[in-house]
Amino acid sequence: MSDALTMLRRNTKHAMRNPSAVIMTIGLPVVLLLLFVGVFGGTLNAGLGPVPQGGDYIDYLVAGILLMTVGYGSTTTAIAVNTDMTEGIINRFRTMAISRASVLTAHVVVSTVRAVISAILVIGVALLLGFRPTGDPLRWLATLGLLALVALALNWLAVGVGLLAKTAEGTSPFVLVIQVLPFLSSAFVSPEAMSAPVRWFAANEPFTPIIDALRGLLLGTPINNAGVLAVAWCVGLALAGYVWARALFRRDPSR
Repeated sequence: MSDALTMLRRNTKHAMRNPSAVIMTIGLPVVLLLLFVGVFGGTLNAGLGPVPQGGDYIDYLVAGILLMTVGYGSTTTAIAVNTDMTEGIINRFRTMAISRASVLTAHVVVSTVRAVISAILVIGVALLLGFRPTGDPLRWLATLGLLALVALALNWLAVGVGLLAKTAEGTSPFVLVIQVLPFLSSAFVSPEAMSAPVRWFAANEPFTPIIDALRGLLLGTPINNAGVLAVAWCVGLALAGYVWARALFRRDPSR
């Protein structure tokens, strides 16, 4: 625990000295929010009819934007871990009498907190643009909890990617996946409006139940089995990322 707290202070100081990471995490989702609400919102409402959860298009859109906010935050984690690897500090940590788990855990904890804060700020912008959630306080707590769980899962995967990549550019495939998958989910339109092959993929990829659960929690509508699927996907991805990252961290760097 002492080692973890030391590493946590180190990563927190790094995050505070790099506010551009937070700005980027918030900036792109806000731009997408403005684009889809201000430019495409009217057309989408007219073409698709009432959104499945009712209300304006922005009420449907915010859940997907929140997931993208968390996802973009995890890409900065991959780059930060890779920077530690390529600059040699990870190898130095390996030679010290400290808990190896603390090095990775600190990255994940700081990035998860940063992602939740970024999501709260994005919600604030959405409220200014006309977002009108109707969920009760318990659902708001569940929303924040689910966002934290998503951040935890994606950040552990990001740590693995950062450890595996030889350079910062090597994390690009992970960044691409995080950027593309929300567009092939229920983030912007209902999967029922998609062509058959894309509809099947959108219905079965991990982001769709997470977005549907977030949307239901925020709007006070039933989430059915989306909540269970969302938690299951998050826990599964977090465990897979944790095991993968630990295995990569323990490997002999000379090989």
